[in-house]
Amino acid sequence: MQTINIHETKTHLSRFVDRVATGEEIIIARAGKPVARLISLDIPQERPRTLGLGKGKFTLPDSFDSLHADEIQAMFEQGA
Repeated sequence: MQTINIHETKTHLSRFVDRVATGEEIIIARAGKPVARLISLDIPQERPRTLGLGKGKFTLPDSFDSLHADEIQAMFEQGA
């Protein structure tokens, strides 16, 4: 655990935040006396999404792959 003074903290804050994010703890001192502790927040890891949550909640038509095919084709050909 490193102790740093307030001036050094203000000057190099982003550097100290990077170090704290890796798990290091830093003590901030004023006139040599510890006044604060810089520590990382315990942020929960995101869980992967569960597949299949929407199953049965909606349906797609059998012709989904070809819906509005003529209109889509026309949009591509208009600029040519």
